[in-house]
Amino acid sequence: MAADKRRNRIINEINKYGKVEIDQLASLLKVSPMTIRRDLALLETEGKLIRSFGGAVSPQLLVKETPFRTKETYQGEQKSRIALKAIKHIKEGQTLLLDSGTTTLELVRLLKDKENLTIITNDIKIAAELIDSKIEVIMIGGHMQNDVGAVFGSQAAEFIESIHVDTFFLGAHAVDLKAGITSPSVDKSYFKKLMMKSAENTWLLADSSKLNKKAFSHVCDLSDLTGFIIDDDISSELKKQYSESVRVL
Repeated sequence: MAADKRRNRIINEINKYGKVEIDQLASLLKVSPMTIRRDLALLETEGKLIRSFGGAVSPQLLVKETPFRTKETYQGEQKSRIALKAIKHIKEGQTLLLDSGTTTLELVRLLKDKENLTIITNDIKIAAELIDSKIEVIMIGGHMQNDVGAVFGSQAAEFIESIHVDTFFLGAHAVDLKAGITSPSVDKSYFKKLMMKSAENTWLLADSSKLNKKAFSHVCDLSDLTGFIIDDDISSELKKQYSESVRVL
């Protein structure tokens, strides 16, 4: 089979099934796995797929990064209800680590009048929200992601590896029963993993629009979480399915 026909067949397979695996393609097309890897690399440069571990996925299946201004007002009421639930799991004197995001920002808005708390965050919007509060705020330094306001990079990672906190409130781009928590980039996933490792407890805060979706890079499984706080705009059946892997509030 000519190379162009082989690559068209790969695209047909990924459009049909959403994802493909290297070994399966090699068997189907009767070529070596190395040939398939080269095909996938070329097709990725053309924007026709995204390579993943052991294969590739359709770019249409993955949740992309969303600018802060776009997501700030989306699902606002649901995020407020999530924050009201989350605040019940915060005790006086605790040190909290807050992931970047608009749901964790809603939580901070409820905490502004508190005093005996320490909040550590990599989100400049969250830190700015607490300027006039009496909460001790530690802003993680590093490279700021434009349009989002989140800070990452080696400097930020080094700091996270040196601390230990009571509770980490994790934000998510996508949540799926099988794929778990995923994010748009490997760097972002790696940083979230470090934040989880630094905490005694990790609570996921995510509204129902994030469910049954996947992003590029794996953060953790649902079973790795202390619990998952979500709005009630989900069916009882869906809540039951997620409750089999994690405590759902």
